Amino acid sequence: MRAIIQNSFGGPDVLVIAEQPDPSPKPGEVLVRIKAAGLNPVDATVRAGRYQLLGEPPFILGWDISGTVEALGAGVTAFKTGDDVFGMPRFPKQAGAYAELAAAPAEEIAAKPAGIDHAHAAALPLAGLTAWQGLVRHGGLKSGQRVLIHAGAGGVGHLAVQIAKAHGAYVASTASSDKLDFVRSLGADQVVDYTRSDFTGSAGDLDLVLETIGGDHADDSLKVLRDGGVLVSLLNVHDATRAKAKERGIRVERMSVAPDREGLVELARLVDAKKLSAHVAKAFPLDQAGAAHAFLATRPIGKVVLTV
Repeated sequence: MRAIIQNSFGGPDVLVIAEQPDPSPKPGEVLVRIKAAGLNPVDATVRAGRYQLLGEPPFILGWDISGTVEALGAGVTAFKTGDDVFGMPRFPKQAGAYAELAAAPAEEIAAKPAGIDHAHAAALPLAGLTAWQGLVRHGGLKSGQRVLIHAGAGGVGHLAVQIAKAHGAYVASTASSDKLDFVRSLGADQVVDYTRSDFTGSAGDLDLVLETIGGDHADDSLKVLRDGGVLVSLLNVHDATRAKAKERGIRVERMSVAPDREGLVELARLVDAKKLSAHVAKAFPLDQAGAAHAFLATRPIGKVVLTV
């Protein structure tokens, strides 16, 4: 098969196309012929060596896949050859999504939403599961709650806004000046231009905050949460922030996304119900993975994908 490998840490130019052995599905796995692979910021940090999830190169990057079942490992009954599937297998271990074929645990993939193409399905898993797990599983989101989602035009953020709205929440979000209209188009009730004003002066009395940025945002988010609210962060939260939260009965959850078939099924249900869609900023062919990473670094609206 053709795959994108890297033999050293570095910039986008370390990503090269090469022939690799075809993987074989082990018991409980399916072999997926990949039609599209999604890119995420974690891919770039691993590529550069700033986050060594996969150890030393060489390795094949990527976790988001959408494609067709090519073969079944022993004991797999949930799928048949020819089924269209999507998922985020093996995270944070190597999944090898930047390739023509990948073997994936059957319990970590799900049927692709029928109404969208593979490129849009591949844009969903990691960012969508992060948003869904953060809001619903960790945050305990309920209808009628008031929610703030930081960076509402980002990969996670733009899906989180839609998921929160689909659950009946009032949604506030932050975005830069050029992305305000996009976030409003997702259904956000309030959008704060963080380049012109401090969100702490524009939002308040919130039940739940999904913090996706880092720095002082977790600490500042306490200022807009009601006593007894919930702060879910994708990044580490300082002990001082946790102490402040405890004094006010605010629950702080530090989360990392995990493979989740139940979550994938829920994402697909929302897509099929026309309540969720991934915005694909640009699609690149597999052999242009380096260019795709360079484009990802410009922080486009939504997601970037590779087509295979």
